[in-house]
Amino acid sequence: MSSEVLDPMTSAETSSDLSPVDPTPPVRSAPRRARRPREFTNFDVWVLVGSLVSALCLNWLIFYRLTVGASLFGFLLCSYLTFLVVFALVTADRVGRLVATDRVMTVVVVSAATAVFVPLVLLVGYILIEGIKALRPNFFISDQEGITPILPATSGGASHAIIGSIEQVGLALIWSLPLALAAAVFLNESRSRWRRPVRIFVDAMSGLPSIIAGLFIFATLILPFAKSGNPLFGYNGFMASLALAITMLPTITRTVDVVLRLVPDGLREASLALGASRARTVFSVVFPTARTGMTTAVVLGIARAVGETAPLLFTAFGYDLMNSNPFSGSQESLPLFVYRNIRKPDISAIQRGFSGALVLLLLVVGLFALARFLGRDRSKRVRSR
Repeated sequence: MSSEVLDPMTSAETSSDLSPVDPTPPVRSAPRRARRPREFTNFDVWVLVGSLVSALCLNWLIFYRLTVGASLFGFLLCSYLTFLVVFALVTADRVGRLVATDRVMTVVVVSAATAVFVPLVLLVGYILIEGIKALRPNFFISDQEGITPILPATSGGASHAIIGSIEQVGLALIWSLPLALAAAVFLNESRSRWRRPVRIFVDAMSGLPSIIAGLFIFATLILPFAKSGNPLFGYNGFMASLALAITMLPTITRTVDVVLRLVPDGLREASLALGASRARTVFSVVFPTARTGMTTAVVLGIARAVGETAPLLFTAFGYDLMNSNPFSGSQESLPLFVYRNIRKPDISAIQRGFSGALVLLLLVVGLFALARFLGRDRSKRVRSR
């Protein structure tokens, strides 16, 4: 009589095959759809509003019913912090901790942007409303000759200040642009050990108060040569341009430095492999590639200097009449025109100062818009073609 040894796995499979099959399929719970942090539904909006209302009510009860009260700033600050806590707890209970963290940080960033944007809009709106009152076409073609406090605000103009600003900023650009380009090329294209000290020096100059630039020119060029009788070393637009060049130099240098870093190293290596020198590579390959960014850097430097007032108080000094010669005699500029007229006691002069501020504001906004236009992304346009 032969005996067969059965494999336990085989017997288990055989027994499972012979067992009756349940005709009803197992009930499976629907999988929970993953929520992305950026998804924001209508219910999330109600959660946001409810958290804000709850925080306001809770702090109102604490500050104005259970205690003697507090300042409005303290009430708003505590309400905002309470709102963040309530919103974080409710959102974490609904959709998880990750999404709650993202939502809370989004609220903080939007709140900070609003806190900066609202005063800016109020300031621009106030200058626009006050400056438009005395802004007439003769404001751009007349100076302050014969203007007395009894004349209306629409009389006279700021042509002498506009011409002075154009000449001073233009001369400052002539002095600062070659130095800025040379410094940016030195920081990117050379391998000198002095690159780190120069970069630290440029970064330190970026945070230099503009009044220090005016005091530097005043102490080194105007005071020592005040008794020499040479009009070049006195209060004039040339000295103002030197002070403005000091403020423009770090802005242009840092922006061009960043732009030159974006030029691919393969272009430099290809030029050097073809036998070109480093100087020829910079002028024929690097600069044309970074031309748009360099133009943006120049526009940003001009916008940085065109609104400066403090350096001009010690260099240009200001003058109410037209002086188109920046190398002799005191000269006006738009920032000085605004500063001098705002401080006068008569209403007409104050309104002229606001008109000058409006023109200066439009000029700076136009320069920044030009910088954004020149630095726009052209890759999408090229791909569409």
